[in-house]
Amino acid sequence: MVHHISLKHLVIEGKKQIGIQYKPSKLITKLLKSIEGVRWSEEFGLAYVRNTRVNFATLMDTFKGIAWIDMKYFLGHASGQQEEIQSMRDLRNRVLPKNWRRCPKAYIEKLEMKCYSIRTGEAYVHAFEQFINRYKDLSLLLIGEEEIRSYLLKLQHEGYSNSLINQHINAIKFYYEVVEGMPNRFYSIERPKSQQKLPDVLSKEEVNEMIEGTKNLKHRTLISLLYGAGLRRSELIQLEVSQVDSKRMVLQIKNAKGGKDRIVMLSEKLLVLLRDYYRAYRPKHYLIEGRFGKAYSGSSVVRVVEMAAKRAKINRKVVPHTLRHSFATHLLESGTDIRYIQSLLGHTKPETSMI
Repeated sequence: MVHHISLKHLVIEGKKQIGIQYKPSKLITKLLKSIEGVRWSEEFGLAYVRNTRVNFATLMDTFKGIAWIDMKYFLGHASGQQEEIQSMRDLRNRVLPKNWRRCPKAYIEKLEMKCYSIRTGEAYVHAFEQFINRYKDLSLLLIGEEEIRSYLLKLQHEGYSNSLINQHINAIKFYYEVVEGMPNRFYSIERPKSQQKLPDVLSKEEVNEMIEGTKNLKHRTLISLLYGAGLRRSELIQLEVSQVDSKRMVLQIKNAKGGKDRIVMLSEKLLVLLRDYYRAYRPKHYLIEGRFGKAYSGSSVVRVVEMAAKRAKINRKVVPHTLRHSFATHLLESGTDIRYIQSLLGHTKPETSMI
């Protein structure tokens, strides 16, 4: 029996979703339940999951050979929503749902002028748009503390973490205090206490199983760089071929978090892998190239790491930053001085490295 599924664009609570429409089927329902984050919308009569590249790829993999997937409603006019945000210009030119209140142009321009990273800028814009779309009938300058408190309470009830709520506060304050030049307009808004949680760390054996179990050479190189050099995801996708210095056995990390440059070590084992990778792929500009020579997408990095962890039978969530945490912890366990680890990670404060 051939099953049919239709994918559609949805916006639920201001967030882009992939709608999944299908005729009643125990098999399809069972497979959808196996995908993390899938929910049911009574309003639309569809299953849905957040619209991300990882989730889209997971749907394709899950139903390959099982169901015929109709994407005529999904690709068409809204296909631009699948593009990765790579610049402030992309933020300005995003395709947004009809009637969605767009972040003011001056907000993005101020982020750019103050040299905020694209990831921070994207997070601020998304958070601020969520906020202003809750109060569509109010002019931005008429929104007061009462509305902000109500909004933050809503986030708390929806299970947002303290750090994410703080990010929303920062995004809101950025508009009123920086863009509009009204310092301390909402000075009495309380912030939730920061939560001190220890980072997740893999064992050396688990990391090795992730690397050895990955047969795709580009993916294996990607995972090895994240762990072997302790890179952030953003640093990995911006790493250029010219930043590999095999004579000095280092990687030159430029314009990292906080606009800082640093030098990280390059092991003999990682250099051998990089040479094999270079001979096979011949990257021109970015070391790990995506399609058409562009930078590899951040969501693709997440998916590669998740799939590698799954193959290694690691039964907990593993993200790119888990490999960076593991790199630092394994160095500490082998007796490396914390100040040297701080330098390799690019941390300003030793307390950050100590966590």
